[in-house]
Amino acid sequence: MGSIAGEQTDDIPATKRFYSGGGGSVRGYEFRTLGPLDEDDDPLGGRSVVELGFELRVKVTEDIGVVPFVEGGNVFDDELPDLSQELQWAAGLGFRYYTAVGPLRLDVAVPVNPRSDDIDDAFQFYISLGQAF
Repeated sequence: MGSIAGEQTDDIPATKRFYSGGGGSVRGYEFRTLGPLDEDDDPLGGRSVVELGFELRVKVTEDIGVVPFVEGGNVFDDELPDLSQELQWAAGLGFRYYTAVGPLRLDVAVPVNPRSDDIDDAFQFYISLGQAF
């Protein structure tokens, strides 16, 4: 959860605003696409954010693991998160191959409540090396 106080969104540089969506926040949605969008569906960022994540890491063998997960969140133009607005939820399954330098991760996620107007894809893939926190 986060908030930027004291300024209107337009007065905050785009690089300092909150964004959500993608591998580091809510898998199942494109990178930074949750929250306010412009007329071309490009993210504008916001002054507050809420993100939730639940995952279960299960080792199947010494080198192989599976990770079911559910994540939700949204970005808001208001100074405080407007919890009357719907959070965007995603669910997925990850696979891990544990190496000496960290796990090789492959995650597949789908939006549970995609937005209208074809903004959200049916699924997202994420490939990375190292532990997610």
